[in-house]
Amino acid sequence: MAQADQAHSAAAQRIAPDHGLPQEVAAGLFSVRLPLPFSPWHVNAWLLDDGEGWTVIDTGTGDAASKAVWEEVFAHHLAGRPVTRVVVTHFHLDHVGLAGWLCARFGAPLWMARTEWLQARAALSEDAGQALAQQQKLHRMAGCSEAFLAYLVENNSFYTRGVRPLPASFVRLRDGDDLAIGGTNWRVLVGAGHAPEQICLFDAGRRLLIAADHVLETISPYIGVVASEPEGDPLGDYLAALERFKALPAETLVLPSHGAPFHGMHQRIDTLIAGHKQRLEQVVGFCEEPRMAADIAGRLFRRALEHRQMKFAVGETLAHLNLLIRQKRVVRTGAGEGAYFYTAV
Repeated sequence: MAQADQAHSAAAQRIAPDHGLPQEVAAGLFSVRLPLPFSPWHVNAWLLDDGEGWTVIDTGTGDAASKAVWEEVFAHHLAGRPVTRVVVTHFHLDHVGLAGWLCARFGAPLWMARTEWLQARAALSEDAGQALAQQQKLHRMAGCSEAFLAYLVENNSFYTRGVRPLPASFVRLRDGDDLAIGGTNWRVLVGAGHAPEQICLFDAGRRLLIAADHVLETISPYIGVVASEPEGDPLGDYLAALERFKALPAETLVLPSHGAPFHGMHQRIDTLIAGHKQRLEQVVGFCEEPRMAADIAGRLFRRALEHRQMKFAVGETLAHLNLLIRQKRVVRTGAGEGAYFYTAV
């Protein structure tokens, strides 16, 4: 085990922020860092030796910058072998953006969880006006300003601008499946919350976890309510999934979608859980008198929020409020076109 831990440590140190230059993490497994036009400014994709070809896990956004990185990888790092499979961990645009382009280029199948594939297809085909109306309704009921509602109009169709059309069919991945890539068996684990059926992959033999956005070392994954499911409980899903992942070996090397590989998964999970529990208590405290979600968000984050930040802050606040309602610690009042108010029980 000591030798394996040393190899893990060396692999983590080899991960550099250079875009387009695959970095070897373990035998046959490479990190490909892709640029993002928004924070956290990069996303990690994974390139796995799959015998006669390569498996790609996640693809970056569907823009020219990410496409240029992949062209560099194809030209210099595939050893003359094609991409034979594209795996996408979840439907967010920085993971699925170029999946359709990659599949078409190589004639490769797309592998995803069913819910994630359906979410992506729905987001790409939904009526822009209807989607905007849903967004505005959610944020109006949260008590957001008219200036923020106008911002939503200006930034509508953000998803469709960052995701290329997807294949009309896919191969389904389920929790508990075994996925053979090259000579390695990867167990499929679902980490819900950040996305409804986000796929993570665990190599038990080498104690490697491709963690997507489920467990990140330095930032907390975004857990927010979405307009298409305003009564959802993504935070409850996320906390339950974190507890399940503590069953993995403590010495597992985590390969996240943002940041560098790291050890200490159990401690990081404990920190993430504790942070959300602390925030739940803060929200209950703020609700000692009736408050709107936007008001609570401003108190939670304690700084001036520009509109894009406000959207995420309100989504996270609603996630905490929805869980507290399920726990019967907060009640929601209000109806019609006005905002909801939340009050501690």
